[in-house]
Amino acid sequence: MERKPISPEVRRQLIIAQRNEITEHAIYTRLASKIKDKHNSQVLQAIAEDELKHYKIWENYTGRAVNPSRWEIFKFYWIALIFGITFGIKLMEKGEESAQINYDQLAKEIPEAATISKEENDHEEELIKILKEDKLEYIGSIVLGLNDALVEILGTLAGLTFALQNTKIVALTGIIAGIAGALSMSSSEYLSHRSEGNDEGAVKSAVFTGIAYLFAVVFLVAPYLIFTSPFMALIVAVIDSIFVVFLYSYYISIANDQPFRKRFGEMVILSTVVGLISFGLGYLARIAFGIEL
Repeated sequence: MERKPISPEVRRQLIIAQRNEITEHAIYTRLASKIKDKHNSQVLQAIAEDELKHYKIWENYTGRAVNPSRWEIFKFYWIALIFGITFGIKLMEKGEESAQINYDQLAKEIPEAATISKEENDHEEELIKILKEDKLEYIGSIVLGLNDALVEILGTLAGLTFALQNTKIVALTGIIAGIAGALSMSSSEYLSHRSEGNDEGAVKSAVFTGIAYLFAVVFLVAPYLIFTSPFMALIVAVIDSIFVVFLYSYYISIANDQPFRKRFGEMVILSTVVGLISFGLGYLARIAFGIEL
């Protein structure tokens, strides 16, 4: 049976869909061949085959071969390798959702378009859910390390900034407190997992918590090693803390499908309140002990 010709607008959208599918096929194939974990490699290869199948379905209607986007392949391949395959894949899928493809309009001329779209999305979501990745398995430990460092170290720096008003001393104190805090948090996380009977994950959880804590400490203390004005250093440290909160809130919102604005807002408010309280305590300590440097 001969198919009816499709309208120029529908054909344009199908070509966009084709490019998305063949580009994602190339990305998944490259990742599948690069990743050592056999389970994840098989999952990615299965998704790659789905993408190629969908590409061929749309090609049937357009009668045109479409080349993948080299830039998209390069970008998402490296994002997935650096930040984790789950994050990279979900970020890529969100980009596909924002593409100018109206499946309701396609369904008017291509009856199976809506079904194909639903099937491919449902199948891909199921496959993505079964990916196994340390970065996500231990995301709680990473968040714990970052949260504690941002609240504790930023509070410490804010209090010391007014009490001491000496960038070098504040930086030195912040570094010592940061290293001690990282070791303390790592130990607590390790013991917590051991007490729950999770001996296998105890070490990894401790490591992820400690690294995340130290990462935040470096960001917060760095301004005190750069600026001579302690108050300018504090302002930059606060901006740094907001930047770190933005990064990990965005990461979690994509990787774990959680609301971004709520998490970001809560953490910024918490860090700011603790910082202001500590700043006030530093002021009172300076007056009470008559500190003059």
